[in-house]
Amino acid sequence: MAKVEIKSVSKVYDGGVRAVDNANIVVEDKEFVVLVGPSGCGKSTTLRMVAGLEDITEGELLIDGEKMNDIPPKDRNIAMVFQNYALYPHMSVYENMAFGLRIKKVPKAEIDKRVNEAARILDIEKFLDRKPKALSGGQRQRVAVGRAIVRNPKVFLFDEPLSNLDAKLRVQMRAELSDLHLRLNATMIYVTHDQVEAMTMANKIVVMKDGKVQQIGAPLFLYNHPVNKFVAGFIGSPPMNFLTVRVREEGANIILEEGSFKIKADPSHYEYLKKHINKEVYFGIRPEDMLYTDKGGDNSITVKVTVVEPLGADIHLWLTTETQPLVARTEPNHVFKVGDTAIFIPRMDKARYFDKETELAIVPSPDL
Repeated sequence: MAKVEIKSVSKVYDGGVRAVDNANIVVEDKEFVVLVGPSGCGKSTTLRMVAGLEDITEGELLIDGEKMNDIPPKDRNIAMVFQNYALYPHMSVYENMAFGLRIKKVPKAEIDKRVNEAARILDIEKFLDRKPKALSGGQRQRVAVGRAIVRNPKVFLFDEPLSNLDAKLRVQMRAELSDLHLRLNATMIYVTHDQVEAMTMANKIVVMKDGKVQQIGAPLFLYNHPVNKFVAGFIGSPPMNFLTVRVREEGANIILEEGSFKIKADPSHYEYLKKHINKEVYFGIRPEDMLYTDKGGDNSITVKVTVVEPLGADIHLWLTTETQPLVARTEPNHVFKVGDTAIFIPRMDKARYFDKETELAIVPSPDL
């Protein structure tokens, strides 16, 4: 397979609009890398530049050390799977998968071997004689993936391939694509706006916003050590809570004051918070790190329940202090009603803090 290097790459459209701004991303050989971010963040444009469907304005794209900026898409030895499948409706599944190989004049026996092997891997052997209209959405997506597999490309590119599927099928296809990556031992770059897809499938996640790469790392590393407020809020479901608090010093302790509550920071964070004494910061705490208690006590937060979302395995509670909203994730054995007063104790060792002006993390990541 192949290593992909995106070096200081930018895409500037007419009028000076920078869709991608100085992106630096390395996709190692056989790695599954997911580009994730909100609509308009530049992730699909980045993928299209790798594919050769968009020209690179600045920077270099290397595949296996070879510069690809001016190489036509057909000569890059990549395969792309699109959101809308892009299958030929008048052709059978077999013909759809074989078409690209016929154009390249691959021998018929080799075409037959590759198509049948891909069909076996994707469990669509019994559909080879059907037309796309006779297939479900998930089956069509498998055909689109199969069309990519038969080409034996150096790099697989996926542009939001699961967006058109229903929720249950998306979960199934996530697992199938992860399994496919392991079986093919392939280099894959995958674009999505769904952070759950990113967390469950990727070896490495690239978080983008406004054309800029915000952070790159393993899923759990980004979850536990976001470099800024945007990454912290984007990775995780429900997203991290952000409460504006004022940092105070009381004797040997550092206290966070919100107005309706006052809690003590974890001692491991003191050295970083001391630089923000008497300043407001964002106090970040994940919903799953809010522990329900019926007793109150030290470091507890009293809130009012505004929305109850029972999900079976757990409950999402939408809450509010006197002035700020937050979410907690609790076990289903607790019963809550809208308007109830509830008490939670945040796990302060899991808390994250962000500068009010720059929105950068106050407590640095272990690798910094």
